[in-house]
Order: sequence, then C-alpha cells, then structure tokens
Amino acid sequence: MTQAPVLVVVDHQEGMPTAPSAEVLTAARAVAAGAPVAAVWLGTEAPGEAARAELGRFGVTAVYLPDLAGLTPQLAPVATEAVAAVVAAAAPQAVLLVSSYAGKELAAGLAVALGSGAVVDANGVERREDGTLAAGKTVFAASWDTVCTVTTGTPVIAVRATAVEAAPAAEAGAPEVTTVPVTFSDRARAVTVVERTEYPRTGEVPLTEAQTVVVGGRGTEGDFAAVEELAELLGGAVGATRDVTDEGWREHSAQVGQTGVTIAPRLYVGVGVSGAVHHTVGMQASQTIVAVNTDPEAPIFEIADFGVVGDVTEVLPQAIEALRRHRGN
Repeated sequence: MTQAPVLVVVDHQEGMPTAPSAEVLTAARAVAAGAPVAAVWLGTEAPGEAARAELGRFGVTAVYLPDLAGLTPQLAPVATEAVAAVVAAAAPQAVLLVSSYAGKELAAGLAVALGSGAVVDANGVERREDGTLAAGKTVFAASWDTVCTVTTGTPVIAVRATAVEAAPAAEAGAPEVTTVPVTFSDRARAVTVVERTEYPRTGEVPLTEAQTVVVGGRGTEGDFAAVEELAELLGGAVGATRDVTDEGWREHSAQVGQTGVTIAPRLYVGVGVSGAVHHTVGMQASQTIVAVNTDPEAPIFEIADFGVVGDVTEVLPQAIEALRRHRGN
C-alpha cells in the first residue's frame, strides 16, 4: 500500500525553486518517515527540466501542476483553491510551505478550505512517537517557545525561511509532472492582475531568506553606503529599523521588527541599532548577533554575541577593509 505523501508548496523564481523551498523540502523528508515527498508547482507553465532536476535532488518524487485556467497564482484565493484541488487528488498526510507573507495567507486559507488547522512561522517540524506532526515556534515577542500540533484534518505548516538547513536527498528522484484540474469559484475569478512589480529585483537577496542580514539604524543618520557595501561583501541583505523607515531613509519593505518582517539569519549585524523591543522581536532568533553602537548601554548589547562600542562611520570602513584584505580583493 502506497503511503500518503508529504506535500510541499514550492515557491519558485525565474523558473527555479527558491532556497527557502529547498529548506522546506528538507524538513518534509525528515518527517515523511519513509513516505514520498511531492511538490505543488503554482505557475502558468510546468517546471522545466532544470527545475525538475533540482526538485528531484531534494527528494521530490512527484510534481502536481494545478490547471490555473489563465488565473494568477499570486492571488490568495486562486492559490488556495489550486492547492486544495491538489490535496483532494493526492490525499497527503500534511502540507508544508514557506512562511512568507503569501505563504501565511495561503496556509490560513487552505486550513479553512480543508477544515483543518495551520501553524505559521514554524522554526522546525518533527514527527512524534504517536505519528502526529509537531511544529515549534516562538510567540509573545519571542519570549516563549511553543510546540503546536494540528488535531483535526490535514496539518498545514508554514516553515520560516532559514529555520532549516537545506540538504539534498541521499538519492535524487526523477519526478513526473501531473496536471490537476481545478474548478475555481467566482471569488477566485473576481480579481484580474493588471500590472505586477516583483521585489527584490533580480540579483538582490530577499531579506527574509538571507543567511546574513546587515541592519542599519538611526545611528547611520541615513547614510547606508557602508551598510550596503558590508552586506554585499557578506553576500547578505540590507535591513532597517522603524526609525529609519519613518524618516524615509529606506523603504518600509526593509523594516525588521514588530511592524516589519521577522528574520532569523545565520548572521545578523546591527549598525547603529539601539535594540528597542519593537525591533528585537523581529531578529532575536538570529543564530549570531553582532552589534555596533556608540552607546555601551544600548539594549542591543544584551542579546549580542559580539559587540563593538564605536562610531559606525569608523568601525564599518575598518571592517570592510579587513574583509577585503582577508579575501584578497
């Protein structure tokens, strides 16, 4: 008897699965307990040969392509009904996806459609002795660690980017694509996308997906040149505090914190960041925290693994020069 698969909704960009989706596929293999891992590909076209090979490299054995009937998969009702149709066809034991803004909205809508429950911003998934899936997550401004389970229906779990280290499967699969018909409701057909602009632009590292994030605070006085240079050297993304975005020095999409995005990179570098609670709730899950601030009493130093008391205009150029010298450029 064939085991029910673990189904992963795969995000893709420029025709290839994203790095966070590779992480979720890794998590799916870990909890599948020998069951197959299948993927949902939301797009107007089937994944190409390179994309299928990449999915197979992370253990995917089957790819489901919902027939979108010309509708835009970035619209939540369209994505929800498309994935629900795949769930009806594949009968998975669980659905996993990336906990992005779109992923959270999809998780909530899908749980309603399936009559089940959703866990978002999970920092890990494990299988319990009784066979159920449990998702860990932090709550109450990251002050509590919790373990959540879905007790009714098919669990829908959105895993936070960078929470799991992506690892290819021991044996690559050769997934075949199956088209799934979808009957869309009037609600899903009600909106037409006229124009769409994608951020970040090609070549930029998405803030929530970056392994390294350099955040500039009020201490930069709006000059992000060194912040951007350091982030580029480290292969990371640039973030900002609420003060910075309120001043108009950076766009709101770069804001990290309670009213911005939540990040958990391998390395966080705070430049001129004081460490107010509305910021730290969005970054304190970072694995290593480095802080640079002129105030030795700044709250950011309480959670920092490495702190430098100094002027950012002096510290950053020295750090950049040292990095370039170390790399020989």
